[in-house]
Amino acid sequence: MRAPGGPEIAVGDVLLSVENVSLSFGGVKAISGVSFDIRKGEIRAIIGPNGAGKTSMLNVINGFYHPQQGRITFKGKTRPHMQPYEAARGGIARTFQNVALFRGMTVLDNIMAGRSLKMHTNIFWQLLRFGPALREEVAHRVRVEEIIDFLRIQDIRRTPVGRLPYGLQKRVELGRALAMEPDLLLLDEPMAGMNLEEKEDMSRFILDVNDHYGTTIALIEHDMGVVMDLSDRVVVLDYGIKIADGTPDEIKRDPAVIDAYLGVAH
Repeated sequence: MRAPGGPEIAVGDVLLSVENVSLSFGGVKAISGVSFDIRKGEIRAIIGPNGAGKTSMLNVINGFYHPQQGRITFKGKTRPHMQPYEAARGGIARTFQNVALFRGMTVLDNIMAGRSLKMHTNIFWQLLRFGPALREEVAHRVRVEEIIDFLRIQDIRRTPVGRLPYGLQKRVELGRALAMEPDLLLLDEPMAGMNLEEKEDMSRFILDVNDHYGTTIALIEHDMGVVMDLSDRVVVLDYGIKIADGTPDEIKRDPAVIDAYLGVAH
């Protein structure tokens, strides 16, 4: 993978760098001087107690929030601010804590929505669904069907997502993000509200996405067992401040992390 005008980014090289980022809402500091990086090909966890600033950090990375201080470097390009659509075009996809799907649309059509940025025919041809627009749509549907097979949801492909149980809706949302063919996939609590079986399924799919597609993943997750099993490295936030950064083994032994989760320091 090569950034425009920049060096090739190999597996293990820094794909995204967060440098001294601070974000405030009025007098409330959500993030204070946080720095860390995400390397190509890894699964990077961002953890911390409730209110630690984890989701705010993802919102900064994908351009939804603009920090008052610091900068983000992605694929060799540094920027102080970026809009969410620019992040999507650049190769960053996102899922959310609460399922954000088109509930009246089918599984197939929801995942097809993730191909929107890949479609290049003009609106006239798309309205007619003829000629180049039709050929393009067919090609994108082939890609979507591959994702449906990968996620093992063939039997619900024509089902409106509003009729699906929560765990399957989460899987469809993952499919829509994969349809964007991201370089960096941001997962905000992908297993929130799931039972044990659903968590095991989602954990397997996250590992498969990382292995099969080579997708770099940054995830927020409260289940520490899941974090320790999935992650290559973990960064820990508490009250908007980075308190630890390292491998899962290093993190679970870190006194500052233990204090933050058990409330000893507060």
